[in-house]
Amino acid sequence: MAASSSSLLHQPHLSFTSKSSVQPARPRPNIVRAASTESSSNNNSSNATENNNAGAGAAAVSFNKGGNIRDDARRHNVVHSHRFSAKYVPFNADPASDESYSIDEIVYRSQSGGLLDVRHDMDALKHYDGAYWRALFDSRVGKTTWPYGSGVWSKKEWVLPEIDSEDIVSAFEGNSNLFWAERFGKSFMGMNDLWVKHCGISHTGSFKDLGMTVLVSQVNRLKKLNKPVVGVGCASTGDTSAALSAYCAAAGIPSIVFLPANKISIAQLVQPIANGAFVLSIDTDFDGCMQLIREVTSELPIYLANSLNSLRLEGQKTAAIEILQQFDWEVPDWVIVPGGNLGNIYAFYKGFQMCKELGLVDRIPRLVCAQAANANPLYLYYKSGWKDFKSVKANTTFASAIQIGDPVSIDRAVYALKNCEGIVEEATEEELMDAMAEADSTGMFICPHTGVALTALRKLRDSGVIGKTDRTVVVSTAHGLKFTQSKIDYHSMEIKDMACRLANPPVNVSADFGSVMDVLKKYLLSKAPKY
Repeated sequence: MAASSSSLLHQPHLSFTSKSSVQPARPRPNIVRAASTESSSNNNSSNATENNNAGAGAAAVSFNKGGNIRDDARRHNVVHSHRFSAKYVPFNADPASDESYSIDEIVYRSQSGGLLDVRHDMDALKHYDGAYWRALFDSRVGKTTWPYGSGVWSKKEWVLPEIDSEDIVSAFEGNSNLFWAERFGKSFMGMNDLWVKHCGISHTGSFKDLGMTVLVSQVNRLKKLNKPVVGVGCASTGDTSAALSAYCAAAGIPSIVFLPANKISIAQLVQPIANGAFVLSIDTDFDGCMQLIREVTSELPIYLANSLNSLRLEGQKTAAIEILQQFDWEVPDWVIVPGGNLGNIYAFYKGFQMCKELGLVDRIPRLVCAQAANANPLYLYYKSGWKDFKSVKANTTFASAIQIGDPVSIDRAVYALKNCEGIVEEATEEELMDAMAEADSTGMFICPHTGVALTALRKLRDSGVIGKTDRTVVVSTAHGLKFTQSKIDYHSMEIKDMACRLANPPVNVSADFGSVMDVLKKYLLSKAPKY
């Protein structure tokens, strides 16, 4: 690149202005008060309860309808806590290491080239006991007070504590459905305590929203601090690009997306296009796109949004906290997570472990990472007894978002699994598609990646590792509407070398009463109870 061009791109004045046009409902002043941990200095839960009760009994705060939700939060949340802090440190660093970086620095790797992690000031967080944090988080659920109505930002003190609320870019993501899969569990798994965490019921249809709200909010802050950031970029198998483009569009920040050509669904491709992202369709796979975006972001003022950036994991870990919250702070026995680039399995571990360390729960669940057999480097590493990790050439899989052969977060995933007695399983293409069809037949509408996780569950049930009464949560990472073509192909029985044994194609019938009656009688007879 020419020097003049490079110099222009690095000018800090090249920025976009964030705007908010949200018109909220009347704010709830009790939640504003509960949000301020400065109002309590004693390490006991009664203080948290008193704060919440005091707020609940307060008179309603008048709301200026001509204003906006950010302005209202700023006016009424007078006490703004910066008691808590976080910083980047080398992942799994030696405790004696003093290497660290401000969250406001643009840095993705440690001095040795390793991964970074966000480390919170746990001593400050421990100033409040587990009962206090449980009461605080519970008080924010389902509210509209900015930004605590978000499932991510309702845990702001544990996510990005020093960011100003007015810099946050949020679609009130999270708070996703924890679904009791009663019929599927009993009919297909012989279980009565099986749950599916539908992270795909979210703003852009996948769990990636949880991390992207954190990353884009921090970029929004960096731009206001005149840091050299012009846009945000990612390599993607679909869901990351959808989340990035949506949150950047909301903040008025340019987004750049590298997609592997002809390897993602149309539904996934159209999302970044519709949200105004600059999309490059590149003739390579995800790993090739990832290598290119890393090279590009080292040369241009484009902020890297892939999970190499540990900020996203801070948002994703809130799904684990949310699961505990939805079970009234009871810990499930197992949590099964599909794995591709492997940041999410570590994020779940981190969320559970923070809850244990800060006294909200007394244990953590065992984690299972489920991989597609066509892209299974972690599974092979696990089966080798964690000896000699080798990346693989990822082959085509219907679970396209985890079609990754050289995962960035391999070290994070291994650390998490070793520290929770974790397990890794795999699913063939036929297994994952049949599992998806089984789940759909009981009222769900899941993505192929959830089919991978359900296959892992089946194998662990068959081997007796997971018991029939074990409370088990399967994490569904994306909405099935993003993967309708795979479902069409399955039910049309058009997938080569696949039996599609649960296919349910339409029945062609003549347009006359007799023919319709004959077909319906045959169908009803097949469904009638057999005595």
